[in-house]
Amino acid sequence: MHSYLLKFIAALILLLTCINTKAQDTLLNKELPLKDVVVTAFNARIKWKEAPAAVSILNKKVFMQFSPASILPALNLVAGVRMEERSPGSYRLSVRGSLLRSPFGIRNVKVYWNNIPFSDATGNTYLNLIDPSLIDHAEIAKGPASSMYGAGTGGVFLFNKDFPFTDKQKQSANIVLTAGSFGYNQQQFQLINSNARVVSSLQLHRLQSDGYREQSNLNRAGLAWNTSMKTAQHLIKTGVFYTRLNYQTPGGITAAQMLINPRLSRQATPTLPSAIEQKAAIQNNAIWLGLQDNYQINQQQIIKSFISVNHTNFTNPFITNYEKRNELNLSAGIQWVIQPKFNQNQWQWIIGTEYLINESAIKNYTNNKGVAGMIQADDIVYLRQGFLFTQWSFKPTQKLLLNAGISLNQQVYEFKSLMVVNQPLLSRKIQSPISPRFTLNYSLNANLNLYGIIARGFSTPSLAEIRPSDGNFYPQLNAEQGWNAEIGIKGSLINDHVLLDVSFYSFQLKNAIVRRVDLNGNEYFVNAGATKQNGLEAMIKYILVKDSKERKYNIDFTNSFSYQPYQFTNYQQGNSVFDGNPITGVPKYIWVSSLNFVHKKGWTFNINANLTSKISLNDAATVYTEGYELVQAKLSKQLKWKQQFFQLFAGVDNLFNQTYSLGNDINAVGNRYYNPAPTRNGYLGIRINLQ
Repeated sequence: MHSYLLKFIAALILLLTCINTKAQDTLLNKELPLKDVVVTAFNARIKWKEAPAAVSILNKKVFMQFSPASILPALNLVAGVRMEERSPGSYRLSVRGSLLRSPFGIRNVKVYWNNIPFSDATGNTYLNLIDPSLIDHAEIAKGPASSMYGAGTGGVFLFNKDFPFTDKQKQSANIVLTAGSFGYNQQQFQLINSNARVVSSLQLHRLQSDGYREQSNLNRAGLAWNTSMKTAQHLIKTGVFYTRLNYQTPGGITAAQMLINPRLSRQATPTLPSAIEQKAAIQNNAIWLGLQDNYQINQQQIIKSFISVNHTNFTNPFITNYEKRNELNLSAGIQWVIQPKFNQNQWQWIIGTEYLINESAIKNYTNNKGVAGMIQADDIVYLRQGFLFTQWSFKPTQKLLLNAGISLNQQVYEFKSLMVVNQPLLSRKIQSPISPRFTLNYSLNANLNLYGIIARGFSTPSLAEIRPSDGNFYPQLNAEQGWNAEIGIKGSLINDHVLLDVSFYSFQLKNAIVRRVDLNGNEYFVNAGATKQNGLEAMIKYILVKDSKERKYNIDFTNSFSYQPYQFTNYQQGNSVFDGNPITGVPKYIWVSSLNFVHKKGWTFNINANLTSKISLNDAATVYTEGYELVQAKLSKQLKWKQQFFQLFAGVDNLFNQTYSLGNDINAVGNRYYNPAPTRNGYLGIRINLQ
């Protein structure tokens, strides 16, 4: 660890010990404390501390601690979650090491937006299509959740945008303007019209960045329209958004190249051109429509349903080829929730189903310096993924809550090459295991709860793994699957001044899917043995000062810690045995600390420190990244003029100007493992709330 970070931590500890932490009664912000926040995951509808699940909550206040351009730093506050950005717009999201199978993308976790699946039937999630202004609140359920959410051994992300009803007719507008280093500028606009029955919102957003590295320009623009309508028995929500996303992909470089110039993009080799020559990039134009309905039959029964459709035009000039993909996705689901009136909080039964369909027309060409050349492959892939589930909750006493769920899952791939005359439709049915989930929560006292989980999870191969960039079809891939056992404790101490969430888990994964790259740079995937993923997660939040008549400010200090000494087991590649090696791409530990200061006169200040250990970059564990220590800070001031509110803010990332790789190409050919992140950079902005 660098000496300046040691000095920073020492100064921070000294500051905290000097603060008078006398208990006060009134919070500055009017949001519910975490222990009282209602968890909606698994349809629990109970307080966070009582939920029998490893669930983390991020509210709007947390997201506003960082730049409005990205949700990455907020998600990285959560123990067990690691989000990387290889270049602006190129995300890699992992929960408890779930993305060992790929150096990019968001797979092996299920993502919902406003309770509608945003992950498609292929297992892919284009999270970079959603502007951060469309997310106010997030629940993150870690570990297998297949009993109610289908495929994904990593967990579930429930992102939501709040549109509250108002007693009287009300119109408001929100404007956010931000500019910063490396050509970063962003504009967000939201217009809201609400009353007691209907809420309607129109949002426009644009983001542009030149990027820190060569070949890393980003442009994203879009609009979204959302409406909520309630009647005596129905709550109906609709959402439509269109996003045009274009971002360049600089590619990985070697350690020597990063030392000389970390801003380099992937360089040419004797056999392959450079990223600049090939104009490596991704263009994604997508439109998404969703409708959901909560139908309150009576006090004892509710039916929840949804339907969505989205269309994506995806273009990817890459080093080795040029891919065009046209995707159509459909999803639908329904749940019947029964909770007897005579014993309302004692038991609950849910039965439901979810079905997703994907149709992808994929063409690969030679890449002639950013122009599609000779066609190499012309394929069509159909995918259907569905599951049935039921869940039962029973509370026999005031202290004990039991929960059991089970799901039946199936996935079918159909593949046809249009370049092969009279080729029959190739089909593969992937029978996923029956997936049960058992949990319990026991109240030790009014503030502390002990919970335990036993769950079976699975993850079917994604489209990019069944039909990767080499253009071949790999029907022999099997679903990953494994059992997770977990025990944890969460709640509050010292008159609610300390909030904690500590858990121990053991996840044993079989048929792990891992990435391979051939000598031509084309990727493909194989099932490779098993993994042993035992770990520890801890979150401790200390409310140092609560505002009162004497004190006009709040101070809280949060620490999250992830210990992940994961290992491969029963894993052999050729003559090489990798048993006991650390799982590729997963840091052994991550420690994140966050100090937040809020004053009644409108001042807010937060500072965050992230310490991440070294990371193994290949299955043989012969190449590692260096560990890094990052510090971020943001200062803001709220002003009021007449009835209008303004907030000025400024922030800095990578305060100590570290050179490090945030997104890594695992098992890379030619030792091109590294995607350097920006050095010290800052931003300024204004947030306007018009009533």
